[in-house]
Amino acid sequence: MSSSEIKNVVVIGAGGNLGPTILKTLLEESSFNVTVLSREGSKSTFPDGVKVARADYESVDSLKTAFQGADAVISLVGSSALGDQNKLIDAAIAAGVKRFLPSEYGSDTTNDKLNTLIPVFAPKVGAVDYLKSKESEISWSSIISGAFFDWGLKVTFLGINPHTKTATLIDGGSSLFATTNLRTIGRAIIKTLEKPDLTKNQYIYISSFVTSQKQLLEASEKITGTKWTVENVVGQELLDAGKEKLSKHDYSGVVDLLKATVFGDFGVADFSSKLWNEKLGLPKEDFEESVKTGLSGKLVGEK
Repeated sequence: MSSSEIKNVVVIGAGGNLGPTILKTLLEESSFNVTVLSREGSKSTFPDGVKVARADYESVDSLKTAFQGADAVISLVGSSALGDQNKLIDAAIAAGVKRFLPSEYGSDTTNDKLNTLIPVFAPKVGAVDYLKSKESEISWSSIISGAFFDWGLKVTFLGINPHTKTATLIDGGSSLFATTNLRTIGRAIIKTLEKPDLTKNQYIYISSFVTSQKQLLEASEKITGTKWTVENVVGQELLDAGKEKLSKHDYSGVVDLLKATVFGDFGVADFSSKLWNEKLGLPKEDFEESVKTGLSGKLVGEK
């Protein structure tokens, strides 16, 4: 095995919206030896046969023990734990881990305008800044995927509601945004680790599609064979409402901020000029088939 080759992988945060699909993709489509890290006392369950390690997330020593022998650590921790990733990074360094993938998988946090609009992204930026300061001890790759496409359709985050045949368009729904199916994020993680020299200390941009809410609505109407009802929302008003909620410690405001910046006229959600899809060797995907899957309440690749 070469000094850069990655074989043993630890996944943190394999629950949540993203984790189960990432874990499933790693198990089915990679040759890595995969271990799931779970908090001591956690009642989370994982697929049969998956190796699970337990650790005290507040203890660098406990985490170091759990990371022993790992070549890479994939962090999928949720928003409440984003600010705690430095402990994970310190433990990975102490255990001799070669590559750390921080919890990113969303909006382009290298965009200063976006970070001004959504200050809650600061912990994501902070994790990469910390990794940059430790590059002599560990390498990193941070994957930017835009909005989750199939999941976003399934839970109506993208403003398309198949149950009511209603589309909620922000600023007219014409703004382009990059978006990725969950399975494709899993495949991008695999490719990132399979090509460690190419992806070392890099932001990796991926996207299944670059689309708009209007294009989504057109595809949805075609698939369902019906005309949908359209509701219009002003992006700045939604952004202001989200900030107002956050000022009162109502964290549902984060969803308002995300929707406003992804779909509104702020110009921060289309990073198509930066895509790594071809460099990674990610296959092209069928837009209409993915829409059909999401509208049916499933994720791409789900039976």
